[in-house]
Amino acid sequence: MSSPITSDLTARIERWPIAGAFTISRGAKTEAVVVVAELRSGSHLGRGECVPYARYGETPEATLAALEAMRAPLAAGLDRAGLQAAMPPGAARNALDCALIDLEAKVGGRRAWELLGSPPPRPAVTAYTISLGTPETMAEATAKAASRPLLKIKLGGDGDDARIAAVRRAAPNAELIVDANEAWTPDNLVQNLKACADAGVTLVEQPLPAGRDDALSEISRPIAVCADESVHDHASLAALRGRYDAVNIKLDKTGGLTEALAMAEAAQALGLQIMVGCMVATSLAMAPATLLTPVARFVDLDGPLLLARDRDDGLRYDGSTVYPPEPALWG
Repeated sequence: MSSPITSDLTARIERWPIAGAFTISRGAKTEAVVVVAELRSGSHLGRGECVPYARYGETPEATLAALEAMRAPLAAGLDRAGLQAAMPPGAARNALDCALIDLEAKVGGRRAWELLGSPPPRPAVTAYTISLGTPETMAEATAKAASRPLLKIKLGGDGDDARIAAVRRAAPNAELIVDANEAWTPDNLVQNLKACADAGVTLVEQPLPAGRDDALSEISRPIAVCADESVHDHASLAALRGRYDAVNIKLDKTGGLTEALAMAEAAQALGLQIMVGCMVATSLAMAPATLLTPVARFVDLDGPLLLARDRDDGLRYDGSTVYPPEPALWG
């Protein structure tokens, strides 16, 4: 794994305005609230960013407190291997894991993928998210993004057949994936899957609530279904068998890049397709996730594109193509 490096921790909450609003089935928000961890060792600085998610009982304040509690272990040389046992999966561990990787790479004068023995990230086409709304407002937003090759459509339950049909008319040539964010029910599952299949959708993400998704194994699925809230780390993969065809790997769920890479390997061994996903956040949160692009069928790293502004030295986006991070940002 990694050689222990003693480090001083600084952590803080940051707020980044969203361009307009970001709306899913659980509600809307106008800013991204992130927590940043910085680890300093001599002249070297490692950084990591996470997004606490209320869906999993996380708050920015509790995440900040969890980071602060690791100050002494980090000063004593806690490394990534020890971190996996010292903290549970989640946003706080993600920020520290990514900061430790960044710091170790900078101390050693290597890029993060060399340090981890992973293939280098490649330029990748990322999905661009269309927020949930009425069929008319979603079609209008889709028309403005219709030239993008891959669109991710947020759905919300009743009326989704009309929404996806309107989106398809507005973007006849784009590949579409949809995310229901647990908003469907067993009663409308078949109808909504058929509407998506009729619209040529490639993938449906988390249609049913986690823990109440047995209906997926009882129907003939016309298109691939991806687990998001139903899966967090590699230990939870086996329970997906028979219900899901793909898995969305998000670093805030796995608790960092270290676990995310292990999860991707385990998912491939089970025959699951991989999506690398994100929360709405800055390029600092996206950068470590780009190391999963070589094995991902779907890349969904558009967080910075949804913000009113990104941090300095952010990832380069050329349309929908996202490029690997420069060392000034991360890794």
